[in-house]
Amino acid sequence: MKSCSHRKQESAFAALGTAIGVGLLAGLAGTAAITISQMIEMKITKRQPSNTPVEAASKVLDVEAVSEEKEQKVSQEIHWAYGTTWGVARGLLGLTGLKGWTATLAHFASIWGASLVMLPGLKVAPPVTEEDPKTIGIDVLHHAVYAIAAGLVYDAIEKPR
Repeated sequence: MKSCSHRKQESAFAALGTAIGVGLLAGLAGTAAITISQMIEMKITKRQPSNTPVEAASKVLDVEAVSEEKEQKVSQEIHWAYGTTWGVARGLLGLTGLKGWTATLAHFASIWGASLVMLPGLKVAPPVTEEDPKTIGIDVLHHAVYAIAAGLVYDAIEKPR
């Protein structure tokens, strides 16, 4: 027979595993949503795809893409892996008891805040104070689309049964 503390420990591990798993699914949905949002925006603004993901990874890992064609492919792979992984943060927020729009807002603040610090820190993007308002607005919109989609999926899966 298992002790009460052993059952609590198993329950905590199960809750953590569920939060991570559901978070990854939510992150995948959020990444799909931001990708669609960016594709629509690029058609409207005639903007070229960003190479920021591969530039950041190249600096962190001290590697370089072997060709421009591979750079775009690797950039997409990094985009999907990074976005999906950020879903884990949504899962961890759920473990704290944050739910619904409060958790979605905290998730958005974490994601956008990280990009505001990390990208200029790696010197692959200018500080937000040097960006024009239109660029900032588009960036906020895309990250909000991600956070809302991830939050809706997370909440739908985690809905009490």
